[in-house]
Amino acid sequence: MRRSRWFTAAVAVTLAAALGGCAAGAAAPRPSGSVDDPAGARAASASPSPTPTATATATPDPVAAYADARLANMTLRQKVASLFILHGPGTDGAALRAFADRYGLGGLILMGDNIPATPAALAAQTAAANASEPSLPLLIGTDEEGGDVTRLPWDGLPGASELRGQPPRATQDVFARRAALLKQAGVNVNFGTVADVTADPSSFIYDRVLGTDPGSAAARVAASVTGERGSVLSTIKHFPGHGETEADSHRTVPTAAVDRARWAAQDAPPFRAGVRAGAELVMFGHLVYGGVDARPASLSPAWHRILADELGFHGVTVTDDMRMLQDTGLPEYRDAGANAVQALAAGNTMILMVQGAGTDPGAMIDAVVAAVGQGRIPASTIDADARKVLQLRRSLAPQG
Repeated sequence: MRRSRWFTAAVAVTLAAALGGCAAGAAAPRPSGSVDDPAGARAASASPSPTPTATATATPDPVAAYADARLANMTLRQKVASLFILHGPGTDGAALRAFADRYGLGGLILMGDNIPATPAALAAQTAAANASEPSLPLLIGTDEEGGDVTRLPWDGLPGASELRGQPPRATQDVFARRAALLKQAGVNVNFGTVADVTADPSSFIYDRVLGTDPGSAAARVAASVTGERGSVLSTIKHFPGHGETEADSHRTVPTAAVDRARWAAQDAPPFRAGVRAGAELVMFGHLVYGGVDARPASLSPAWHRILADELGFHGVTVTDDMRMLQDTGLPEYRDAGANAVQALAAGNTMILMVQGAGTDPGAMIDAVVAAVGQGRIPASTIDADARKVLQLRRSLAPQG
């Protein structure tokens, strides 16, 4: 997601639960039921009964217990709404919270118009946005890649075009410092690690990649995730990889005749490295690899299964900015509500969108609720997704 330097358009999640002060336990895999996979949810394995000589001593996971209790008291519409990360205008933290509360959102994405002049002002703004319910913070995210995509004017740290010429340790150090800036400002999610690979200078993504070959990109992607650990939640993007085409997904749906073998060798390694390093989120791109699926990856059940089954990621997945699909002008993506239904049915945990003029968040939420009522999305899928989001948000709450 990119719109300009200062205003650019717009994972297994292992939430380590620690008694007395850490984050949540690992989230359960997302059920696979969808419009295209009506056979649906994977059966959960039954827990073995304890032997007469064994006693159950497992300590309950407080984050999971909180999420389950909260989920039990939510309506379907509240569950659906919690799966949206949207953009509210301006720098008034109370107004941003009112916007999130009006629709029951799970998070907010900060764009250029949301960034005040100083770190202290942004910290006050995000604190106000979360003041009404500190026990369940909103996911407050932004794209702080550095270089071409920089939201914080005070982030003068190197971007990818500089880091890829330096050892991976430099990437880890820079992303640790960048994550500290975000944490101090109250931003808890960075959509900031580009895991795409290309050596083509004419590609729109070239200046943003951390490596021009699979090996170098993988090393730096893992380093960036390691650097952010403990400060912000890391997101690797744009799965399955934007590097196979020169086209810009802000203007069209890039299409490449890439098959599974080519993807596994060229594009998968950085994403696999990011998953193994512990990235909490994976962002899906609006791009087509024709040898795998004719649909954009963001709307593809096949690509979501590949991420889970081949890369072992069962955490929170999020779309790239859904407005980008509408901005292509293609008639099949004109309806924001229909796009949201397809994205959640395909396997995304959350919908990310910087709304354009005339976009009604309530109508998008209503479209998903209707799809559940029609059986197009299993209610169990919404429950599983909402539980993951609750666990992720609860893991960010102040301890004690």
